[in-house]
Amino acid sequence: MSRYIMVLLHPNREDSAVAAVQVWRALLDDGITPVVLDEEILDISSRSSYPDVHQDLLSRCVIISASQLATWKSKCELVIVLGGDGTILRAAERFHGSGVPLMGINLGHVGFLAESEREDLAEAVHRASARDYLVEERLALDVTVWHEGEQIYSAWALNEATVEKTSKARMIDVVLGVDSRPVSAFGCDGVILATPTGSTAYSFSAGGPIVWPEVEALLLVPISAHALFTEPLVVNPNSRLGVEISPSNPDFAAVLWCDGRRALELPAGARVEAKRSESPIKLARLHTGPFTDRLVAKFRLPVSGWRGPIEGG
Repeated sequence: MSRYIMVLLHPNREDSAVAAVQVWRALLDDGITPVVLDEEILDISSRSSYPDVHQDLLSRCVIISASQLATWKSKCELVIVLGGDGTILRAAERFHGSGVPLMGINLGHVGFLAESEREDLAEAVHRASARDYLVEERLALDVTVWHEGEQIYSAWALNEATVEKTSKARMIDVVLGVDSRPVSAFGCDGVILATPTGSTAYSFSAGGPIVWPEVEALLLVPISAHALFTEPLVVNPNSRLGVEISPSNPDFAAVLWCDGRRALELPAGARVEAKRSESPIKLARLHTGPFTDRLVAKFRLPVSGWRGPIEGG
């Protein structure tokens, strides 16, 4: 029976083209057919000679269009993503709801969502071929926008949904709520509704806490709020978070961003709600070490002087 692994990459990076060729060849050598999007091949071809040089490899891959992706999701056992966290978020968006695990190979900077670094690419691909990995589920958000009693938008996010002021607004007036009950109102630059996965991203930059991935929770983090009670909130994962844009704001003074990728301008009086998605994202994991070690390594935190617990204590 044929086996297929999708390979997604950052199309604007030269090192992605180099890594893609290495992955294609390794998968084919292991008897697995790589599946590649034609749009990514075209983007790479405009910046690199690699696809032209390696036409023999591409001829043995399955090259599909974006319109064929829905059909091929059910055929692929895994998605190997070459790039940083942004590329992995793009892959998560495309495969949301499919149940197909994502394995990220970091070609970017911090790469918190990635499982391996560039120098470990060969090992990662061979372990993927051998199905030598664990699958970890990550909580995601379903996001809806309501206005004048009607739902006007729905979206999804793995890291966070952010309500922000537009470039023309000085600040926005909002009312925050949890489980349909009001919590506080103030003027601010924005509000972040985040998952534990997103706690090391925008939420962290805004002063939110880092939440270990195995902790099921939702975060509500104000951005530059003008009030006394502006501390981040960590709530039950089954809670419903709400951000209401005060009617006193001008229309479209605020914008909703989901994972920094999908945007919607918000009318005055709009209400943004976020709750736990029924479709978590699955990440393929090669390393089973504690998240603490990943945190220290990714942020290069100073830990010299740590002696550990006293034996028997």
